[in-house]
Amino acid sequence: MKANLLKSLKWTRWVFIPAMVAAALIAATPAYAQSADPLAELTRGLNTMWVLVASMLVFFMQAGFALLEAGVTRAKNTTNIFFKNLVDFLFATMAFWAIGYAFMFGSSVGGFIGASEFFVSAASADVADLPVMAFWFFQLVFAGTAATIVSGAMAERTRFVSYMIASFVITAFIYPIAGHWMWGGGWLSQLGFVDFAGSTVVHSVGGWLALMGAIALGPRIGRFAKDGTAIPIPGHSISLAFLGVFILWLGWFGFNPGSQLAISGDNADAVALVAVNTNLAAAAGGLIAMAVSWMFVAKKPDLGTAMNGVLGGLVAITAPCAFVTPGWAIVIGAVGGGIIVYGSIALEKLKIDDPVGAVPVHLMNGAWGTLAIGLFATEAGVTGLVAGNVEQLVSQLIGIVAIGAWCAVTGYVLFFLLLKGWIGLRVSREEEFKGLDIEEHGIDAYPGFVPTPETGSATGD
Repeated sequence: MKANLLKSLKWTRWVFIPAMVAAALIAATPAYAQSADPLAELTRGLNTMWVLVASMLVFFMQAGFALLEAGVTRAKNTTNIFFKNLVDFLFATMAFWAIGYAFMFGSSVGGFIGASEFFVSAASADVADLPVMAFWFFQLVFAGTAATIVSGAMAERTRFVSYMIASFVITAFIYPIAGHWMWGGGWLSQLGFVDFAGSTVVHSVGGWLALMGAIALGPRIGRFAKDGTAIPIPGHSISLAFLGVFILWLGWFGFNPGSQLAISGDNADAVALVAVNTNLAAAAGGLIAMAVSWMFVAKKPDLGTAMNGVLGGLVAITAPCAFVTPGWAIVIGAVGGGIIVYGSIALEKLKIDDPVGAVPVHLMNGAWGTLAIGLFATEAGVTGLVAGNVEQLVSQLIGIVAIGAWCAVTGYVLFFLLLKGWIGLRVSREEEFKGLDIEEHGIDAYPGFVPTPETGSATGD
């Protein structure tokens, strides 16, 4: 009997001793680890997860931009285009961590620029009741988007090293300072300017810089005849471009709804409205761009125009998506589709070569969507002209002009003075003929592909 009891005690020590240690550790846990309000902790966790998922959707848009840009340009430049889109996010990550976030969201200096939170750390204060790292990650993918917009307008003729410098400057300085004016508590937000998810702060900034880069570069060889007539240069893969558009469309459901920065409680209703408005505007933009081009321009249904119409509608609704009803979202997207058609025609008349339509999609529709808040806003405490508020329209106009001027000036310094005037912005004529894949990177995206006039490749120039 005694032997059985001793045996039992030897066995139970492996149960009781760990239990006692665990109890001691729990008792020694600091008080802050035990939430006084479990519901608040659950809500914070839910909102954090939502923002991180939305960030990942926006991150995936980098693939969409790359596929779209590669598809509408020639095969000989595919590697270069993919590499530029990769570099955009590499530089954006480092630059926005080191200084970009500080310039955008640090303590404001005169409402113009932030001056704290350099090299963001987990010890920084929470933002919008989110861990600062979650908020930083969400803002990072927006910075990467602004830089990537520039790539398309400068495709097929830009030196890779010059593009890397441009990508860094945009994500470290130009975009964050413009963003501070609105989202960092700067002077535009104090004036009453509103931009929910970035029609101006992200897309017009990228679009303005894309325009300045395209002008500095000049058109691709063979894009315009001597009399100024525009000569189409077909892309090499409508399949890549089509897939890119749908990836972007998907990513926009992180871009716009994620900008609510929460999904719990009443935020769920706001997120749902934003998602519906985003989709309606995209569909209206695609339909109107297709119809207008079919009836008045190409005389046939053009897939490329319809795809850009979708993107135009998405950009246009990005600023007002939380402040308008679904009916107005359709109107905003439809106007955006028309802007795609006639904006592209206007660029051709000005002999500005924009291979992917970045300027009509992002600059023009970014400005239109921002202005639309001042016209049609009736939701979430923001009212526009339809509700009798003229002041909001004035604030929106001031914001559009101010950020446009900032980007035009900084873009001129970057592209004309620094890159074109000092480092060199454009590849040589021979490199452009042969393609940037081989000349800049020594890697052919399509090994074994033989360029011919029929393939629209090098000898087709």
